[in-house]
Amino acid sequence: MVELGMVVASQINLSRPSNQNTSTWSNVWSKVKLMMPYVWPKGNFTLQFTVFFCLVLLALGRALNVLVPIYSKEIVDSLTYTPQASAQVEPLQFRYDLILIYVALNFLEGRGSGQTGFLNNLRSLLWIKVQQYTTRRVQVKLFSHLHSLSLRWHLQRKTGEVLRVVDRGTDSINNLLNYIVFQIFPTIADIVIAIIYFVTVFNYLFGLIVFVCMFLYLASTIVITEWRTKYRREMNLLDNKTNAMAVDSLLNFETVKYYGASDFETQRYDEAITNFQVAEWKSNASLNLLNSAQNIVTTVGYMAGALLCAWAVVSGVAGLHLTVGDYVLFGTYLAQLFVPLNWLGTYYRMIQQAFIDMENMFDLLAEDAEVKDVPGCKDLIIYKGKIEFQNVCFRYDPSKPIIKNVSFTVNPGETLALVGHTGSGKSTIVRLLFRFYDIESGSIKIDGQDIAMVSQKSLRQTIGVVPQDTVLFNTDIRYNIRYGRVAASDQEVEAAAAAAEIHNRILTFPKQYDTLVGERGLKLSGGEKQRVAIARTLLKAPAIVLLDEILVFNEGEVIERGTHEELIAKGGHYAEMWQQQLQAKQSEVEEGANGSAEIGKLD
Repeated sequence: MVELGMVVASQINLSRPSNQNTSTWSNVWSKVKLMMPYVWPKGNFTLQFTVFFCLVLLALGRALNVLVPIYSKEIVDSLTYTPQASAQVEPLQFRYDLILIYVALNFLEGRGSGQTGFLNNLRSLLWIKVQQYTTRRVQVKLFSHLHSLSLRWHLQRKTGEVLRVVDRGTDSINNLLNYIVFQIFPTIADIVIAIIYFVTVFNYLFGLIVFVCMFLYLASTIVITEWRTKYRREMNLLDNKTNAMAVDSLLNFETVKYYGASDFETQRYDEAITNFQVAEWKSNASLNLLNSAQNIVTTVGYMAGALLCAWAVVSGVAGLHLTVGDYVLFGTYLAQLFVPLNWLGTYYRMIQQAFIDMENMFDLLAEDAEVKDVPGCKDLIIYKGKIEFQNVCFRYDPSKPIIKNVSFTVNPGETLALVGHTGSGKSTIVRLLFRFYDIESGSIKIDGQDIAMVSQKSLRQTIGVVPQDTVLFNTDIRYNIRYGRVAASDQEVEAAAAAAEIHNRILTFPKQYDTLVGERGLKLSGGEKQRVAIARTLLKAPAIVLLDEILVFNEGEVIERGTHEELIAKGGHYAEMWQQQLQAKQSEVEEGANGSAEIGKLD
């Protein structure tokens, strides 16, 4: 077993700006193509049949949208005196059958709105499984991809922003599918069917009114919505920044308290919210403008159609004589179109927002891993545990070399301590050995095997680390120790804790091993966290152990821990041994010098 002593390096986070000017509809088909693998339940016949059946229900709803106004016309005409050619008046009829059919159609279709009917509710119920399938695939894909990215990438990104992109991206695919398939397509189909119906059953004037009204509505919606996209993107970016700021501040709660910076953090958060609200106001103001334009178009269109229809009932239009039932049919049908049409602008905006969120998600998925396994790589095989650094060069920044031609060997059973000031490259050695980064030149070998030629998984399974700044998962102690080997039994977990001399301390807690450690382990002391980390590493039982600080043992117990500088400053057992070693080396130098002098005299 080989040990190395290290110090943790500092981390910085960077944000990448968003493109504010690109249209969300650019490369729309490529985006849809990327989305489809997550939507279609490949290999699952049950879900595929569910998708097909939901589409059948959707088509059936389009037919009902035509039948509802037709039956309302028939009912009204049956209750209205209609003059006949013989100058006789047709008697009124009690058509209960029409009323029952009309009620049944309304039950299925949802009283003209298409939103609360039985068919829509049944489709929504069946679609839950399909939506869950999509959500699960997207979330697992994103989560797996994030873990495949390099350490450099994660250090340059704010966790809050990344999680926001993941959440929005996951929702965006389901939202796009719902809005396009179950809202936009049915609405457009209803409009086309309505135009054809009025042209064939009434005359071209009614079809023209419906066409012009719908065209102006769609055109105004698209133009104004595209114009206000920049405000939506700006609001989206500032929302990400606000969320990232809050997460970053709360994750560093302890640091904030150390420096009494609560008021400063609150002020920063308040400024971030203020900037977000400025962008939010612009977005909402442009939304009100869009709603007003849509309201004008629908009002004028309904007025023109109602006047023409009433005129046709009273006097006839181009030889067309309509009944009171026809007037009711026109009003009912137009109202049916306006209900989803009033939401069309919202759907369009939601689709646009979903495309923006999906862009961010696909940008995230397009991020390439910096460190990759070479094709055909094999697993690392440990024979003895010999580590060799041969002329290793590395730099984080092209202009600042960190590791320069470093060579050293750690033989099996040896312990090597790396000592140096902060920023001298000690922690970088650990990261390079874990292959979090690829080196510029030279080689790193374990038992003669170049770590660049073996799989990363096997390499990291071989190495254990006890960091100086131990970060624990926000769950119980048992889980945090078992993380070293997830298949370990409770007895093995407790044995590892006993070996790390934390078992007895854990038993004093009210919930013992089920005690929650808090965010980043803040509920535990620094020493307790360190011992949990040691227990976790012992449970993993790696061939190579890396220690980010020095542990001083005496008679089987850890009596001191810390960096070299900290332990020297304490003046304890480590400082005493260090002083003895320096004195021994000084004595050797003096004896060598005296021996040389005596030989000189003999000559």
